[in-house]
Amino acid sequence: MDDILTFLQKEGVDNALLEGVSAFRKAHAVPEDLASRVPQGGVRYLGTAVLDKAIAALLCRKNLLLAGPKATGKNVLATTLAEAFGRPVWNVSFHIGADAASLVGTDTYDGEKVVFRQGPVTRCAAYGGFGILDEINMARNEALAVLHSALDDRRILDVPGYQLVPLAEETRFIATMNYGYAGTRELNEALASRFVVLDMPLITRDNLLRLIKERFPKCKESAAEQFADLFFELEKKAESAEVSGKAADLRGLLDAIDLCQNGLTAGDALAMCIADKTFDPYEKSLVTDVIDERIDPSWKGRELFD
Repeated sequence: MDDILTFLQKEGVDNALLEGVSAFRKAHAVPEDLASRVPQGGVRYLGTAVLDKAIAALLCRKNLLLAGPKATGKNVLATTLAEAFGRPVWNVSFHIGADAASLVGTDTYDGEKVVFRQGPVTRCAAYGGFGILDEINMARNEALAVLHSALDDRRILDVPGYQLVPLAEETRFIATMNYGYAGTRELNEALASRFVVLDMPLITRDNLLRLIKERFPKCKESAAEQFADLFFELEKKAESAEVSGKAADLRGLLDAIDLCQNGLTAGDALAMCIADKTFDPYEKSLVTDVIDERIDPSWKGRELFD
């Protein structure tokens, strides 16, 4: 069995869904020149219930909207799904300046004549890829309107001045959306109705311990538990508004462990990756106190790793 399917089986994904994924992969081969776009290995999403829901939606030809705060693994889940289905990925990172041309493409001069240069969404549609639409609620509604016909039952892209581009049978779109970030806005109702929404839960303590041990096999169990407890303590303080959400930074925590593994003390690593990201002096002192109460800032090497 393929490595990713073995992983999903071990995670407890429903057997009927696994059979559906396996049939999908057999029915839709990836062109050799696009094989490098198919995710392979790396960090995978941990959480059976979420995987079951997401896989079921994609097997039913739905487009997914992964909504939730940071540190819930939205992009990791999107990549895991693309790997599971064996599809090439096109990533589109939205921003306030994104326009329709940056999504579907534009005319360009190739040295001899004017030709149409396909954008990431057009290529994804034509070649049966998984389009990951990152931070979709940061883009202007008028830029996203070009996607409406691709995301509903029509499954086509109507590019002005160009031919209709029908979506390949295996094409899917997975959008991610954070709440409350600067520059974000309420998602347009017409666009939101074209997705099924998966509200992403915060990672569990057991899965965070698994993640730490998988990323850092030499990390001692006691140290991994301290790092995990630190994350949830900061998350709890962020929920109660004692500190800002910047402190509950899962990427920062993993980066700090990586720095510790490469020689820094725990205090320096956690300061660089978590505490120093809070620029208010009072808040920084609160975050530093929480870190120092949980983890000795002088720890390094043998205290943390076997």
